[in-house]
Amino acid sequence: MVAATPAEAVTPEPVASTEAAVPETIPLRFTNNSGRSEQIYVYNIGTLLATGQQGWADASGTFHPWPAGGNPPTPAPDASIAGPANGSSLTIRMPKFSGRIYFSYGQKLVFKLTTGGLVQPAVQNPSDPNRDILFNWSEYTLNDAGLWLNSTQVDMFSAPYAVGVQRADGTTASTGHLKPGGYNGFFNALKQQPGGWSGLIQTRSDGTVLRALAPGHGIESGALPASVMSDYIDRVWSKYAGSTLTVTPFADQPNTTYYGRVSGNVMNFTNSSGAVVTSFQKPDADSIFGCYKLLDAPNDLVRGPISRTLCAGFNRSTLLTNSHQPDAGSADFYQDAVTNHYARTIHAQMADGKAYAFAFDDVGNHESLVHDGNPQQATITLDPFS
Repeated sequence: MVAATPAEAVTPEPVASTEAAVPETIPLRFTNNSGRSEQIYVYNIGTLLATGQQGWADASGTFHPWPAGGNPPTPAPDASIAGPANGSSLTIRMPKFSGRIYFSYGQKLVFKLTTGGLVQPAVQNPSDPNRDILFNWSEYTLNDAGLWLNSTQVDMFSAPYAVGVQRADGTTASTGHLKPGGYNGFFNALKQQPGGWSGLIQTRSDGTVLRALAPGHGIESGALPASVMSDYIDRVWSKYAGSTLTVTPFADQPNTTYYGRVSGNVMNFTNSSGAVVTSFQKPDADSIFGCYKLLDAPNDLVRGPISRTLCAGFNRSTLLTNSHQPDAGSADFYQDAVTNHYARTIHAQMADGKAYAFAFDDVGNHESLVHDGNPQQATITLDPFS
Protein backbone atom coordinates (compact mmCIF):
# COMPACT_ATOMS: atom_id res chain seq x y z
CA MET A 1 0.00 0.00 0.00
CA VAL A 2 0.96 3.60 -0.43
CA ALA A 3 1.18 4.94 3.09
CA ALA A 4 -1.43 7.50 4.05
CA THR A 5 0.77 8.78 6.87
CA PRO A 6 4.39 8.34 7.91
CA ALA A 7 3.28 6.22 10.84
CA GLU A 8 0.56 4.17 9.22
CA ALA A 9 1.95 0.70 9.82
CA VAL A 10 0.99 0.07 13.41
CA THR A 11 0.31 -3.65 13.00
CA PRO A 12 3.39 -5.76 13.75
CA GLU A 13 5.11 -7.58 10.92
CA PRO A 14 5.97 -10.87 12.64
CA VAL A 15 8.33 -13.51 11.31
CA ALA A 16 6.52 -16.51 9.93
CA SER A 17 6.56 -19.71 11.96
CA THR A 18 7.71 -22.93 10.36
CA GLU A 19 5.08 -24.77 12.42
CA ALA A 20 2.14 -22.60 11.36
CA ALA A 21 -1.21 -24.13 10.61
CA VAL A 22 -2.87 -20.94 9.42
CA PRO A 23 -4.87 -21.56 6.22
CA GLU A 24 -4.60 -19.32 3.17
CA THR A 25 -7.78 -17.48 4.19
CA ILE A 26 -9.73 -17.20 7.42
CA PRO A 27 -13.30 -15.98 7.98
CA LEU A 28 -14.00 -12.42 9.06
CA ARG A 29 -17.40 -11.92 10.65
CA PHE A 30 -18.47 -8.32 10.07
CA THR A 31 -21.37 -7.26 12.33
CA ASN A 32 -23.33 -4.04 12.04
CA ASN A 33 -24.57 -2.86 15.44
CA SER A 34 -24.21 0.80 14.50
CA GLY A 35 -27.89 1.63 14.83
CA ARG A 36 -27.69 3.48 11.51
CA SER A 37 -29.71 2.83 8.37
CA GLU A 38 -27.13 3.69 5.70
CA GLN A 39 -25.75 1.02 3.37
CA ILE A 40 -22.35 -0.16 4.58
CA TYR A 41 -19.52 -0.77 2.11
CA VAL A 42 -16.56 -2.95 3.11
CA TYR A 43 -13.11 -3.04 1.49
CA ASN A 44 -10.20 -5.42 2.09
CA ILE A 45 -7.05 -3.92 0.60
CA GLY A 46 -3.37 -4.46 1.17
CA THR A 47 -0.24 -6.35 0.18
CA LEU A 48 -0.35 -10.08 -0.54
CA LEU A 49 2.46 -11.39 1.62
CA ALA A 50 3.29 -14.34 -0.64
CA THR A 51 4.17 -12.11 -3.61
CA GLY A 52 4.43 -8.55 -2.34
CA GLN A 53 1.72 -7.46 -4.78
CA GLN A 54 -0.67 -4.68 -3.84
CA GLY A 55 -4.34 -5.27 -4.44
CA TRP A 56 -7.70 -6.11 -2.92
CA ALA A 57 -9.62 -9.18 -1.86
CA ASP A 58 -13.24 -9.91 -2.72
CA ALA A 59 -15.76 -11.45 -0.32
CA SER A 60 -14.41 -14.96 -0.99
CA GLY A 61 -10.86 -13.87 -0.16
CA THR A 62 -9.70 -14.06 -3.76
CA PHE A 63 -6.85 -11.63 -4.42
CA HIS A 64 -7.02 -9.10 -7.28
CA PRO A 65 -3.88 -7.07 -8.06
CA TRP A 66 -4.32 -3.40 -8.79
CA PRO A 67 -3.84 -2.50 -12.44
CA ALA A 68 -1.23 0.07 -13.40
CA GLY A 69 -2.03 3.60 -12.30
CA GLY A 70 -1.33 6.88 -13.96
CA ASN A 71 -0.32 10.48 -13.50
CA PRO A 72 -2.72 12.11 -12.78
CA PRO A 73 -4.16 9.22 -10.74
CA THR A 74 -6.69 6.95 -12.43
CA PRO A 75 -9.80 5.39 -10.82
CA ALA A 76 -9.17 2.07 -9.09
CA PRO A 77 -11.48 -0.90 -9.71
CA ASP A 78 -14.53 -1.03 -7.45
CA ALA A 79 -13.32 -3.20 -4.57
CA SER A 80 -16.39 -2.67 -2.39
CA ILE A 81 -18.35 -5.46 -0.73
CA ALA A 82 -21.94 -4.71 0.24
CA GLY A 83 -21.99 -4.83 4.03
CA PRO A 84 -24.72 -6.02 6.37
CA ALA A 85 -27.73 -4.00 7.43
CA ASN A 86 -28.04 -2.77 10.98
CA GLY A 87 -28.52 -5.73 13.32
CA SER A 88 -27.05 -8.20 10.83
CA SER A 89 -23.70 -9.86 10.08
CA LEU A 90 -21.75 -10.81 6.99
CA THR A 91 -18.86 -13.30 6.79
CA ILE A 92 -16.11 -12.70 4.25
CA ARG A 93 -12.66 -14.28 3.89
CA MET A 94 -9.32 -12.65 4.74
CA PRO A 95 -6.22 -13.72 2.76
CA LYS A 96 -2.66 -13.51 4.05
CA PHE A 97 -2.39 -9.77 3.79
CA SER A 98 -0.78 -6.86 5.46
CA GLY A 99 -3.63 -4.50 4.94
CA ARG A 100 -6.71 -2.61 5.95
CA ILE A 101 -10.42 -3.31 6.25
CA TYR A 102 -12.18 -0.08 5.31
CA PHE A 103 -15.89 0.48 5.89
CA SER A 104 -18.01 3.44 4.83
CA TYR A 105 -21.54 4.60 5.55
CA GLY A 106 -23.94 5.55 2.77
CA GLN A 107 -21.35 6.14 0.02
CA LYS A 108 -18.60 4.16 -1.60
CA LEU A 109 -15.07 5.36 -0.99
CA VAL A 110 -13.02 6.81 -3.84
CA PHE A 111 -9.72 5.03 -4.46
CA LYS A 112 -7.29 6.00 -7.20
CA LEU A 113 -4.06 4.58 -8.56
CA THR A 114 -0.83 6.39 -9.31
CA THR A 115 2.23 4.95 -10.97
CA GLY A 116 3.45 4.14 -7.43
CA GLY A 117 0.33 2.32 -6.26
CA LEU A 118 -2.89 3.00 -4.40
CA VAL A 119 -3.84 6.47 -3.17
CA GLN A 120 -5.66 6.03 0.11
CA PRO A 121 -8.06 8.53 1.68
CA ALA A 122 -6.29 11.54 3.24
CA VAL A 123 -9.12 13.67 4.60
CA GLN A 124 -6.78 16.24 6.13
CA ASN A 125 -6.70 17.46 2.53
CA PRO A 126 -9.93 19.47 1.99
CA SER A 127 -10.00 18.43 -1.67
CA ASP A 128 -9.83 14.70 -0.94
CA PRO A 129 -12.89 13.08 -2.58
CA ASN A 130 -13.63 11.15 0.63
CA ARG A 131 -13.67 14.26 2.83
CA ASP A 132 -17.47 14.25 3.29
CA ILE A 133 -17.88 10.46 3.61
CA LEU A 134 -18.28 8.84 7.02
CA PHE A 135 -15.80 5.95 7.13
CA ASN A 136 -13.16 4.22 9.19
CA TRP A 137 -10.77 1.28 8.98
CA SER A 138 -8.98 -1.47 10.85
CA GLU A 139 -5.44 -2.71 10.17
CA TYR A 140 -4.23 -6.29 10.15
CA THR A 141 -1.52 -8.74 9.29
CA LEU A 142 -2.40 -12.37 8.63
CA ASN A 143 0.50 -14.69 7.92
CA ASP A 144 1.79 -18.16 8.77
CA ALA A 145 2.41 -17.06 12.36
CA GLY A 146 -1.18 -15.94 12.93
CA LEU A 147 -3.37 -12.85 12.99
CA TRP A 148 -2.63 -9.36 14.32
CA LEU A 149 -5.77 -7.18 14.10
CA ASN A 150 -6.21 -3.75 15.62
CA SER A 151 -8.53 -0.83 15.85
CA THR A 152 -6.69 2.37 15.07
CA GLN A 153 -7.02 6.08 15.65
CA VAL A 154 -3.50 6.93 14.42
CA ASP A 155 -4.95 9.03 11.60
CA MET A 156 -8.40 9.91 12.90
CA PHE A 157 -11.14 9.10 15.38
CA SER A 158 -14.36 8.31 13.55
CA ALA A 159 -17.12 5.68 13.30
CA PRO A 160 -16.84 3.44 16.39
CA TYR A 161 -15.96 -0.24 16.06
CA ALA A 162 -14.23 -3.11 17.82
CA VAL A 163 -12.06 -6.00 16.64
CA GLY A 164 -11.84 -9.56 17.87
CA VAL A 165 -10.48 -13.03 17.29
CA GLN A 166 -11.82 -16.50 18.03
CA ARG A 167 -9.21 -19.01 19.15
CA ALA A 168 -9.00 -22.75 18.48
CA ASP A 169 -10.31 -23.52 21.98
CA GLY A 170 -13.44 -21.48 21.30
CA THR A 171 -12.51 -18.53 23.50
CA THR A 172 -12.55 -15.02 22.10
CA ALA A 173 -10.66 -11.78 22.65
CA SER A 174 -11.85 -8.33 21.65
CA THR A 175 -10.85 -4.70 22.02
CA GLY A 176 -11.83 -1.30 20.70
CA HIS A 177 -15.26 -0.88 22.30
CA LEU A 178 -16.02 2.55 23.69
CA LYS A 179 -17.58 3.12 27.08
CA PRO A 180 -21.33 3.84 27.04
CA GLY A 181 -21.61 7.38 25.73
CA GLY A 182 -17.96 7.32 24.74
CA TYR A 183 -18.41 8.49 21.15
CA ASN A 184 -20.19 11.71 22.08
CA GLY A 185 -18.02 11.97 25.18
CA PHE A 186 -14.89 12.09 23.07
CA PHE A 187 -16.13 14.86 20.80
CA ASN A 188 -17.61 16.89 23.66
CA ALA A 189 -14.31 16.71 25.56
CA LEU A 190 -12.29 17.72 22.50
CA LYS A 191 -14.61 20.66 21.84
CA GLN A 192 -14.02 21.90 25.38
CA GLN A 193 -10.24 21.44 25.36
CA PRO A 194 -8.53 24.85 25.08
CA GLY A 195 -5.53 25.45 22.87
CA GLY A 196 -7.11 24.81 19.48
CA TRP A 197 -7.90 21.10 19.88
CA SER A 198 -11.52 21.55 18.79
CA GLY A 199 -10.19 22.47 15.35
CA LEU A 200 -9.46 18.79 14.74
CA ILE A 201 -13.18 18.02 14.40
CA GLN A 202 -14.51 17.77 10.85
CA THR A 203 -18.21 18.04 10.04
CA ARG A 204 -20.27 17.77 6.89
CA SER A 205 -22.20 20.78 5.56
CA ASP A 206 -25.39 19.36 7.12
CA GLY A 207 -23.72 19.40 10.54
CA THR A 208 -22.97 15.68 10.71
CA VAL A 209 -19.81 15.05 12.74
CA LEU A 210 -17.52 12.92 10.58
CA ARG A 211 -14.28 12.57 12.52
CA ALA A 212 -11.52 14.20 14.49
CA LEU A 213 -8.18 14.36 12.75
CA ALA A 214 -5.13 13.08 14.57
CA PRO A 215 -3.10 16.09 15.79
CA GLY A 216 -0.29 15.60 13.27
CA HIS A 217 -2.81 15.93 10.46
CA GLY A 218 -4.29 18.89 12.28
CA ILE A 219 -0.93 20.65 12.19
CA GLU A 220 -0.53 19.71 8.51
CA SER A 221 -3.91 21.20 7.60
CA GLY A 222 -3.63 24.25 9.87
CA ALA A 223 -6.40 23.04 12.18
CA LEU A 224 -4.08 22.82 15.21
CA PRO A 225 -1.29 25.27 16.12
CA ALA A 226 2.18 23.94 15.31
CA SER A 227 3.38 25.28 18.67
CA VAL A 228 0.93 23.21 20.70
CA MET A 229 3.69 21.11 22.35
CA SER A 230 6.45 23.74 22.45
CA ASP A 231 6.26 24.51 26.16
CA TYR A 232 6.58 20.84 27.12
CA ILE A 233 9.41 20.26 24.65
CA ASP A 234 11.32 23.23 26.10
CA ARG A 235 10.88 21.92 29.64
CA VAL A 236 12.09 18.44 28.67
CA TRP A 237 15.14 19.88 26.96
CA SER A 238 15.93 22.02 29.98
CA LYS A 239 15.57 19.13 32.43
CA TYR A 240 17.87 16.76 30.56
CA ALA A 241 20.52 19.39 30.03
CA GLY A 242 21.26 18.89 33.70
CA SER A 243 20.17 15.31 34.35
CA THR A 244 20.05 11.95 32.60
CA LEU A 245 17.14 10.28 30.82
CA THR A 246 17.47 6.51 31.15
CA VAL A 247 15.80 4.42 28.43
CA THR A 248 15.37 0.65 28.69
CA PRO A 249 13.48 -0.04 25.47
CA PHE A 250 13.05 -3.83 25.70
CA ALA A 251 10.98 -5.26 28.53
CA ASP A 252 12.70 -8.64 28.16
CA GLN A 253 16.20 -7.09 28.09
CA PRO A 254 16.51 -5.10 31.33
CA ASN A 255 20.27 -4.81 30.91
CA THR A 256 20.00 -3.03 27.55
CA THR A 257 19.93 0.57 28.69
CA TYR A 258 20.75 3.90 27.08
CA TYR A 259 21.41 7.27 28.68
CA GLY A 260 20.27 10.59 27.20
CA ARG A 261 21.70 14.04 27.90
CA VAL A 262 20.95 17.32 26.14
CA SER A 263 23.73 19.46 24.72
CA GLY A 264 22.44 22.55 22.96
CA ASN A 265 19.85 21.48 20.41
CA VAL A 266 20.75 17.79 20.55
CA MET A 267 19.97 14.91 22.91
CA ASN A 268 22.78 12.36 22.73
CA PHE A 269 22.28 8.78 23.86
CA THR A 270 25.17 6.70 25.12
CA ASN A 271 25.41 3.01 25.94
CA SER A 272 26.76 1.50 29.16
CA SER A 273 30.31 1.99 27.85
CA GLY A 274 29.77 5.71 27.38
CA ALA A 275 29.83 5.60 23.57
CA VAL A 276 27.29 7.76 21.72
CA VAL A 277 24.93 5.41 19.88
CA THR A 278 22.44 7.92 18.43
CA SER A 279 21.39 11.57 18.70
CA PHE A 280 18.11 13.45 18.29
CA GLN A 281 17.57 17.05 17.29
CA LYS A 282 15.08 18.93 19.47
CA PRO A 283 11.74 17.77 18.04
CA ASP A 284 8.70 19.75 17.06
CA ALA A 285 5.06 18.82 17.69
CA ASP A 286 4.60 17.25 14.28
CA SER A 287 7.58 14.94 14.84
CA ILE A 288 6.12 13.95 18.22
CA PHE A 289 2.57 13.31 17.03
CA GLY A 290 3.73 11.40 13.95
CA CYS A 291 6.70 9.65 15.59
CA TYR A 292 8.73 10.50 12.50
CA LYS A 293 10.92 13.25 11.05
CA LEU A 294 13.05 14.39 14.01
CA LEU A 295 11.87 11.31 15.94
CA ASP A 296 12.34 8.83 13.12
CA ALA A 297 12.34 5.22 14.25
CA PRO A 298 14.12 2.92 11.80
CA ASN A 299 13.61 -0.82 12.11
CA ASP A 300 16.88 -1.41 13.91
CA LEU A 301 17.92 -2.42 17.43
CA VAL A 302 19.14 0.95 18.75
CA ARG A 303 17.78 4.21 17.33
CA GLY A 304 14.34 2.83 16.52
CA PRO A 305 13.63 1.44 20.01
CA ILE A 306 14.98 4.61 21.69
CA SER A 307 12.89 6.81 19.39
CA ARG A 308 9.73 4.75 20.05
CA THR A 309 10.26 5.26 23.77
CA LEU A 310 10.86 8.99 23.38
CA CYS A 311 7.82 9.37 21.17
CA ALA A 312 5.59 7.59 23.69
CA GLY A 313 7.01 9.70 26.53
CA PHE A 314 6.37 12.96 24.68
CA ASN A 315 2.82 12.02 23.63
CA ARG A 316 1.95 10.82 27.13
CA SER A 317 3.86 13.68 28.82
CA THR A 318 5.78 11.41 31.19
CA LEU A 319 9.32 12.58 30.43
CA LEU A 320 9.33 15.19 33.19
CA THR A 321 7.79 13.00 35.88
CA ASN A 322 9.85 9.87 35.22
CA SER A 323 13.48 9.91 34.11
CA HIS A 324 13.37 6.14 33.55
CA GLN A 325 11.42 5.33 30.39
CA PRO A 326 9.16 3.78 29.33
CA ASP A 327 6.60 4.00 32.13
CA ALA A 328 5.24 0.65 33.21
CA GLY A 329 1.69 1.79 33.96
CA SER A 330 -0.76 4.36 32.64
CA ALA A 331 -1.67 6.17 35.88
CA ASP A 332 0.74 9.03 35.16
CA PHE A 333 -0.04 9.38 31.45
CA TYR A 334 -1.37 12.69 30.05
CA GLN A 335 -1.19 14.48 33.43
CA ASP A 336 0.65 17.57 32.18
CA ALA A 337 -1.43 20.47 30.90
CA VAL A 338 0.58 20.23 27.68
CA THR A 339 0.05 16.76 26.25
CA ASN A 340 -1.54 14.88 23.37
CA HIS A 341 -5.10 15.64 24.40
CA TYR A 342 -6.44 13.75 21.37
CA ALA A 343 -4.79 10.53 22.62
CA ARG A 344 -5.70 11.28 26.23
CA THR A 345 -9.36 11.68 25.40
CA ILE A 346 -9.52 8.55 23.26
CA HIS A 347 -7.99 6.36 25.96
CA ALA A 348 -10.33 7.87 28.56
CA GLN A 349 -13.35 6.80 26.51
CA MET A 350 -12.26 3.22 25.71
CA ALA A 351 -13.95 0.46 27.70
CA ASP A 352 -10.64 -1.31 28.34
CA GLY A 353 -8.44 1.79 28.16
CA LYS A 354 -6.66 0.43 25.08
CA ALA A 355 -6.22 2.39 21.85
CA TYR A 356 -3.83 3.09 19.00
CA ALA A 357 -4.07 6.87 19.39
CA PHE A 358 -0.55 7.46 18.05
CA ALA A 359 1.89 5.33 16.12
CA PHE A 360 3.83 3.90 19.08
CA ASP A 361 0.95 3.55 21.50
CA ASP A 362 2.05 -0.07 21.74
CA VAL A 363 5.02 0.96 23.92
CA GLY A 364 4.07 -0.69 27.21
CA ASN A 365 1.23 -2.64 25.55
CA HIS A 366 -1.41 0.08 25.71
CA GLU A 367 -2.62 -0.55 22.14
CA SER A 368 -5.97 -1.98 20.98
CA LEU A 369 -4.74 -5.21 19.40
CA VAL A 370 -5.88 -8.83 19.26
CA HIS A 371 -3.52 -11.62 18.25
CA ASP A 372 -3.68 -15.37 17.93
CA GLY A 373 -1.30 -17.86 16.35
CA ASN A 374 -4.10 -20.13 15.13
CA PRO A 375 -7.10 -17.87 14.51
CA GLN A 376 -10.40 -19.55 13.72
CA GLN A 377 -12.25 -16.34 12.91
CA ALA A 378 -11.68 -12.60 13.01
CA THR A 379 -14.43 -10.16 13.90
CA ILE A 380 -15.16 -6.50 13.30
CA THR A 381 -18.19 -5.03 15.02
CA LEU A 382 -19.63 -1.62 14.16
CA ASP A 383 -20.78 -0.08 17.42
CA PRO A 384 -23.53 2.46 18.18
CA PHE A 385 -22.66 6.14 17.89
CA SER A 386 -24.67 7.12 20.97
